[in-house]
Amino acid sequence: MSPAALPLLSITIGVVVERRKADSPWVDFVWRGIAVLPDEPATRPWSVLREQDGTTLFYAGSAAVDLYPSETARYRDNLASGNPSIWIVLSPSEGTWPYAITAVTADPAEGEGFTEAADNLVEAVPMPEVLREVIERFVAEHHVEREFVKRERRRADPEALARREHEGGQE
Repeated sequence: MSPAALPLLSITIGVVVERRKADSPWVDFVWRGIAVLPDEPATRPWSVLREQDGTTLFYAGSAAVDLYPSETARYRDNLASGNPSIWIVLSPSEGTWPYAITAVTADPAEGEGFTEAADNLVEAVPMPEVLREVIERFVAEHHVEREFVKRERRRADPEALARREHEGGQE
């Protein structure tokens, strides 16, 4: 996605994060995104939603799912997968909380791309029905089928790798 490209539609959602007591000598807690809410609740970020058996659920804050006309094929594939997902990306933070919401996306390739940074926590969570309907309408309105054009390979030059005598005539 080009950074200069602007989304045609931004959908604000809420992000729910889980902190679970770790069974490890190296870390105290394991963090992960576990759900998105179909809208932005009137709750302050990092409010505790529930505590039970060493697990705490937080409303981590809101984020926007940005939709681009150039990515409709990937949104369509996500919707057709049988388990449409939203990818939550959390990155380490120097603030009060150890992680901050970096992105949320409906594009599987973009979600996978965020896994390249080893510090990011990336989770695919179920897409709420309301969000699925909005994305389906977006795809129906903006999708343009693009023909796949396979490039033709040039023939290899068998002489390109042939052994040659050195300049001085010696090998």
